[in-house]
Amino acid sequence: MNPGVTMKFLTLLATIGALIMLGACNDNKIENYAGTTPVMQFDQFFNGPLRGHAIVQNRSGKIIKTFTVDMVGRWNGNEGSLQEHFVYSDGKKQDRIWNITKQSDNSFIGTASDIIGKATGTSTGMAIQWNYVMNVDVDDTTYAISFDDWMYMMDDHLIINRSTMTKFVFRVGEITISIEKPRVK
Repeated sequence: MNPGVTMKFLTLLATIGALIMLGACNDNKIENYAGTTPVMQFDQFFNGPLRGHAIVQNRSGKIIKTFTVDMVGRWNGNEGSLQEHFVYSDGKKQDRIWNITKQSDNSFIGTASDIIGKATGTSTGMAIQWNYVMNVDVDDTTYAISFDDWMYMMDDHLIINRSTMTKFVFRVGEITISIEKPRVK
């Protein structure tokens, strides 16, 4: 075998191994939030009207887009829906409807038309973590992007939502959203 090709292959293999090891070093686990307050009551917070303001960052951290999202959640027992209407800084508009089921162990399963398979969420203390794969349109191409989506309950009227987007093992961007519930006067 050609020594130059062998060295390139070994370098590529080492790089892939290092990337996998870095991904495995993520210390943010849902168990870390046990006992924290205020306690996330996902089905209670996402019931009624909500408004979100967001930034979308590329993998370098540069803000590439902003958006607002108006949401209305409705729950009937353990079954809920969340209607979302997005308005992006480039003028694009988008609608999504989530159908969500609360499980007995305070986990959640969600589906939507642009979600591949099912989204799964687990809630503990002040946090809920969602994992899902979403079809994301960029220019004229649709990409299947993995989301590691964390929501943190700040108080009865505010959640901070941070999503890391990856394609294969590579981080391609992040979304940060503040989601507000109207305060009753």
